[in-house]
Parts: sequence; C-alpha cells; structure tokens
Amino acid sequence: MNARWNLVLLPSALVCLLLLFGTQFVFLRAGFYEDLGLGLIGDRFLFDNYLTAFRDTFYFDALWLTIYLSAIVVACSLAVAYPAAYAIARMRSQWAMLLLAAIVVSSFVTVVIKVLGLIIIFGTHGPINSLLSAFGFTDSPVRIVGTLAGVVIGLMHYVLGFMVLLLFSVIQTIPRSLEEAARIHGASRWRTMWRVVIPLSLPGIVTGSLIVFNLSMGAFVSAALLGGGKVLTLPVVIERTVVLNAEYAMGGTLSAILLGTVLIINIVSVLLVRRLRAARLMVA
Repeated sequence: MNARWNLVLLPSALVCLLLLFGTQFVFLRAGFYEDLGLGLIGDRFLFDNYLTAFRDTFYFDALWLTIYLSAIVVACSLAVAYPAAYAIARMRSQWAMLLLAAIVVSSFVTVVIKVLGLIIIFGTHGPINSLLSAFGFTDSPVRIVGTLAGVVIGLMHYVLGFMVLLLFSVIQTIPRSLEEAARIHGASRWRTMWRVVIPLSLPGIVTGSLIVFNLSMGAFVSAALLGGGKVLTLPVVIERTVVLNAEYAMGGTLSAILLGTVLIINIVSVLLVRRLRAARLMVA
C-alpha cells in the first residue's frame, strides 16, 4: 500500500504558507499607501511609491548592485563548491563523512559570527595580512570592509556550505561505472567531467545556484557589516528606509520589488534550463 505523502504533508505546507504570506501581506500592503512621517501611513490607495522607486536611480542602482553581487557569489561558490563536492562524493574512506559533517556543522554557525570572524582574519594585523606582508605580496593591509570583494567573500562564507551539500547529494547518485566506461572508451578525465558528470549533475547545479542566488539577494548582515555603509544593496536600503527613516510604505514597496525580481529571475532561469534540455534531447 502506497502512502499518500502529499496528504500527510499538506497541513504542514498550508501552515508554512499561511505564516509566510500572512506576515508578509501586512508589510507589502503598506507599499500602496502614502508615508505621512513618523512611521504613520495614509489611507489612500495609490502607486506613488512604486513610481518613485522605479524613477529614482538610487533605488535602481541598489537593485542592480544586489543582482550583480548575487550573480558573482553564485559563480564563485559554484567554482569552489563543485570540485569539493565531487571529491567528497568519490572518496572511499571515512574522511568523506568527517568532511561532510564538518560542512554541515559550519552551515549551522550564525552568519554574524562568520562575518566577525572574517573581519578578524582580514584585519590589519590579522593572519591573512601578516602572511601577505611576510611574503612581500603587498605593502599595505588588504581591506575587505567597505568593498564589493568583502561583501562577496562574506556571502560566499554564508552560502558555500549549502552549495556543497546540494551538489554532493546529486553527484553521489551518478554511478561511477559511467565515468569508468567513458575512460575505457578513451575519454580524458576533463572530457569525462564535461560530457558525463556535469550534464548528469545539472539539476543539482541549477537548484544550488538558485538557492544561493536567493539567499544572496536577501542577505542583510554580510552586506551591512562588510559593506561598511558603502555597499548599499537593496536589503540594506530597505533596512535604512524602515529603521532610520521610519518610511514603512516605501520599505514595503522596495520589499515587493525585491521579492518580484527574485521570483521573475527564478522562473526565467527554470524555463531557460528546460528549453536547453529539450533542445539538447532533440539534437541527441
């Protein structure tokens, strides 16, 4: 007898959706009303906040910077996480489980501790700058606070564990016999990776990339602490709008724009991947 897991999971899914949309609806609804100052909101329904957000280059630049940084984080995380996930998935010793457990534990460390650790490591007298100075690679300390590179490093430190775990779970399901067969037929190691392993792990690559992108788009702590007030991503602008300016209506508008942008990018990405896979199957 097959269990009806969809019915078992339905109540939990409904509760999660209720908590998600119920709490966000009140905030997003405020974006259609006027800010009266001191945290007060008018009662006239209008679209002035959205017109202001799309016309003001400050908000547009913040949105574009958020997308740009998130895309860089996805590319860098994928380049670092894929070899690590592949190596762990193909290890035959007990070190694989130990490394995987270390990655899982590191993923549970709060992002504030991770960011503060980076600030200490890259400090003026920290170990990184001490090594660079000792080997003569730099004359002045390398700074990460207040730079785009620092925000990227902070976001990577936050999402890298998730990317490795997602890729590991997919690569582990790819039979080793397929790689061995490709090598027997004369394919090099790099060609085997490019023509066999990577195409079969494409679902994990797409899923991991979208999850990392979504986490980076909504990340606030890394951008706020490592950005040092100079890297104004949209989550940082939303926080300043709500907390410092007490403009809840504009904060709701910017939040809706951020949410809509993430949804559109995710939907377009999934559709593009499906079309590419369909075209590849037709060619094959």
